Amino acid sequence: MVGPRPRDDPSESPGSRSRSGSSFSSSSSSRQGPGSDRPTGDRRSRSRSHPGSSSGFGTDTDDDSRYTTATFLSALLPTALGRRGIAVSVETDRNVYDRDDPVEITVEFKNRLPIPVEVPTPEQRCWGWTVDGELEASDERRYTRERPSSFSFRGGERKQSSFTWNGRFERVRDRDRHESVVPDPGEYEIRAFVATHEDAYRPSDATTIEIK
Repeated sequence: MVGPRPRDDPSESPGSRSRSGSSFSSSSSSRQGPGSDRPTGDRRSRSRSHPGSSSGFGTDTDDDSRYTTATFLSALLPTALGRRGIAVSVETDRNVYDRDDPVEITVEFKNRLPIPVEVPTPEQRCWGWTVDGELEASDERRYTRERPSSFSFRGGERKQSSFTWNGRFERVRDRDRHESVVPDPGEYEIRAFVATHEDAYRPSDATTIEIK
């Protein structure tokens, strides 16, 4: 499964209320300022980005040494180990919803390694989300640029993004007609994942909600 569709990186999903292409709120384990990456999936984003932790007076020798060592070790890290170093978590604002209620979703990606990691992705989309296996809660075919990209993390860095699923599935009835369908009562799985190659390990996490 490919990640959410940036119609032009990032993408717009009919099943959400806003775009998913906003910057992440990001932080590192050393409390340094966050970086920024390309999230995907449709959503009303509440992500925040903060400037990097630089004193503005230049970089001292110790910082240069740490950076050089981390970069060197990162270059030696096998891609497969780098992928497994990324932890994913997904949460919703509630566990139970009435039909047609919006669902607030928060996704976090964390680099558990103390060195920088770059996770290759086959397309421009770096990550995605599904509802019961349907990408962005829609059966519409996604088109993504096939140009390879990567999901980059500093050592110990966390990236977080929040968005809203409108609580409906989008259905393509014919080429020009879409229908928004309210789900039947029951349990639904919401999953977030890093959009790695299909034949590679894919970091992901899931949570289940109930619709009454």
